[in-house]
Amino acid sequence: MSFDKSIEYETTVAEKEPEIAPRPGPIGIRHLQAFLIFLGLVVAYGVRVSMSVGIVAMTDSNSSTADVQTFPWERSTKDTILSSFFWGYIISQVPAGIIAERFGGKLLLLISLTGNGIIAILIPLAAVNGGWGAVCACRVFQGLFQGFFYPSTHAILGKWAPPAERGRLSTYIYAGAQFGTVVALPLAGELCGGAWGWPSVFYTMGIAAIVWAVLWFFLGADTPANSRLISKAERDYIQTSLGQDGEVKHHPTPWKSIFTSLPVWALIVVHCGQNWGFWMLLTEMPSYMGSVLGVDIKSNGLLSALPYLVMWILSFVVSFISDYVINNKIVSVTVARKVANTIGHWGPGLALIGLSYTPADVTTAVGLLTLTVGLNAGHYVGFQVNHIDLAPNFAGVLMGITNGCANILSIIAPLSVGFFISPENESEASAWRPIFFLSAAIYFLFNLFWLLFGTCELQPWNDPEYNKNKEDIEKNKKETKAKDKANKENEKY
Repeated sequence: MSFDKSIEYETTVAEKEPEIAPRPGPIGIRHLQAFLIFLGLVVAYGVRVSMSVGIVAMTDSNSSTADVQTFPWERSTKDTILSSFFWGYIISQVPAGIIAERFGGKLLLLISLTGNGIIAILIPLAAVNGGWGAVCACRVFQGLFQGFFYPSTHAILGKWAPPAERGRLSTYIYAGAQFGTVVALPLAGELCGGAWGWPSVFYTMGIAAIVWAVLWFFLGADTPANSRLISKAERDYIQTSLGQDGEVKHHPTPWKSIFTSLPVWALIVVHCGQNWGFWMLLTEMPSYMGSVLGVDIKSNGLLSALPYLVMWILSFVVSFISDYVINNKIVSVTVARKVANTIGHWGPGLALIGLSYTPADVTTAVGLLTLTVGLNAGHYVGFQVNHIDLAPNFAGVLMGITNGCANILSIIAPLSVGFFISPENESEASAWRPIFFLSAAIYFLFNLFWLLFGTCELQPWNDPEYNKNKEDIEKNKKETKAKDKANKENEKY
C-alpha cells in the first residue's frame, strides 16, 4: 500500500458514517440483559456491604441471638476484615478485562456471583472454626471474584448497548450498586435481629447469588450474535449502530495506545476521585454521625439507606436527561458527559464543605449527607460510561485499568481518617473538617483534570483496521524519509 493510499484510507475510515438498521421497538433482549446484570449488581453489593452490618452483630454479645456465637474482635480487627475485600478486588480488575474482551463477559459474571455465593454461605463456618483470619481469607476471595464484575459488564455493554441508549442502559445497570446498598443495609439489620442471628445474613446473600447465577446461565449472552433469544431485527439494529458486521471479532489489546492516551489517563484520575469520595462517605459517615451527632447511623438501616435511595432515584433522572440532550443533538456527547459528571462531583464537594460547618443538628446533617450522595448520581452518565465512548472494543480492559487504580483509593481514603481523628477528638466537629475539605478538594481537582484532558470521542486505536494502516503509514513515512536522505546524499556527489 502506498503512502498516499494509506492517508486516503485513514480519511475514509474516519469520515464514513455507518448505515444503521431501524430500531425494532423500545423493549428488547438488550433490556433483558441490562436487567439481569442490574440484579447481579444488586446481589453483588448486597454481599459486599452486608458485612458492615453483620460484623456489628458478630461482635456484640448483647444484640446476638442465644446459641449464636459472637467474637471479641477489636476495632482494628474489624477494620481489617472490612478492608480485606478490596485486597482481592484490586488484583483481578485488569486480568478480568482482558479475559472478558477475549472470551466474553458471560462466563466471568457467572464465576463472579457463583464464587461469591458459595463463599458467603461458608463465612459463618469459617468464623467459628478459623477465627477472623479465616473470615479475612473469605473476604479476599469474594473481592477477587467480584473484581470480575465491572470489567465484564463493560465488555458486555460495549457489544450490547447502541450509542443512542448507552447512557440509559449503563445507568440502569450500575444503579444496581445503590439499590443493592438500599436493600442490603436494612435487610441485614432485620436478619441479624431474627431467630437465626448474624449467620442468616450470609446464608441469604449466598443463596441469592447462586439463584442469580442460574438465571444468568440460561438467559445471559456475551453479544447479540451469541444470544438465542434475540430477534434478527434487534440484532441488526445493535450491530449496525455499533459498526459491527456479524460475529464480533477479538483483537489484540493496543496496550501502547491505551497507556499513551491522555483521555485514558484523565479517565483514571476522575475514577480515582469518585472512589475516594464514595467510599469515604460510605465507611466514615456512620462514625461521624455517631461520634459528633450522637446518632449511630448503622443501627438504623433505613436512615443508612436513605442517601443511596435518593442516589438510585436520581440516576434515572440524569440518564433520561443525558440521552435526551444527546439524541436530540442539543449538546455533544462530550459536553453532556462532562456537565453530568461535574454535577456528580462538584455538587457533593460543595455539600461536604457545607457539612463541615453544620451545627450539631441531625436533620440538617442527614439532609446534607443525602444531598452529597444523591448528586453523585451524575457520574453514571459522566465518566462511568466514558470507557465505552472511547473504545467499545476494549471497554472491559479500560474498566479493569481504571477501576483497579481507583480501588487503591477505596482502601486509602478510610485509612487516611486516622491522620486527623483520634479517640480524644472524634466527637469534635472541627476535627472532621480537614477530612471533608480534603474529599471536596479531590472531587474538584480530579474532575477538573478530566474536564481539561478527557474526551468522549471514539479513539482511533479502537479500530484494528486503523491500527494496521497506521502502522503502514508510519512505515512508509520512514521509508520515504530514508529515500529522501539517500537522494540528498547522492546529490552531493
